[in-house]
Amino acid sequence: MTSTPVYHSAVQPKSKRPHVDLATEYGNASSFWVEYPSGLLDLTRTAHLPSSQPDIDRGVHPPQLNAETQWELSVEYDRVLRLNKAHSAIVIIDMQNYFLHPDLREHSTGLDCVLPLIDTVNSLRSLGVKIIWCNWGLTDHELTTIPPALVRGFMKNGRGGFGSDLPEPFGRLLMRDQYNSQLYGPLQHLYEQGKADGTDVWIHKNRMSGLWGPQSALDLYLQEQGISTLLFAGVNADQCVLGTLVDSYFRGYDCVVLRDCVATTSPSGAYENVLYNTVNSYGFVTDSQSVVQAAEVDLESQQ
Repeated sequence: MTSTPVYHSAVQPKSKRPHVDLATEYGNASSFWVEYPSGLLDLTRTAHLPSSQPDIDRGVHPPQLNAETQWELSVEYDRVLRLNKAHSAIVIIDMQNYFLHPDLREHSTGLDCVLPLIDTVNSLRSLGVKIIWCNWGLTDHELTTIPPALVRGFMKNGRGGFGSDLPEPFGRLLMRDQYNSQLYGPLQHLYEQGKADGTDVWIHKNRMSGLWGPQSALDLYLQEQGISTLLFAGVNADQCVLGTLVDSYFRGYDCVVLRDCVATTSPSGAYENVLYNTVNSYGFVTDSQSVVQAAEVDLESQQ
């Protein structure tokens, strides 16, 4: 009898992936991670493993944390990420009035993300992590370049769509500088505060993904700032967040999704699918409280 072959796959329940027995390096000479038996994953790209296999076999301990430039974040399935503060950013996607304001739609799970997101942003600011608000914001010229599938998707019965007039005071649908394109409620003030302090930036996008095409405004900013690790928040989890997340993964960014800072209006299973594939393929999953705790530990280390 021929047994069914069992293939190793990266896409498997993370709970079945035990800690490594020996320190293991992934990647290449310039972009690499190191995973240790303790569950620590060093994503700072600062310390290669020894080139000698006997040295690895005897056991390699992680370098000491540099609290001035590095921070550590607990993620699901008993792992801890060591990250570079200056090379980390959170990408917050489409937390705009058009998607969240009760006068335009019912999005209770999206609204539930607001307070955890505020806590997350304030904690990341204290760490020196960059805050990126990546939002729909179209120009009249861009209206002439959007492909038909996307145009149709934002119309109802052949009416409305990008640039159309919404009820007052919301303005034209997802056009720049319109009220419906502003961040929802306290998030607009949170951004304006960060903009004034130099911690936050606003980046417009004109597709579901903020990283589509050969070079987007988001990708250019990330490259200029030397960002390698991205945390993700926003709506909708299985649409614009997922599109940007997957494109980030394809481009080689480290990806971490904040489970209580993403939401969707899609049917049951869509949100869970994003988290499942993130933890099994795209990167890691954590939550706002873990970010808050990481910032508190970092503050204590600085005192």
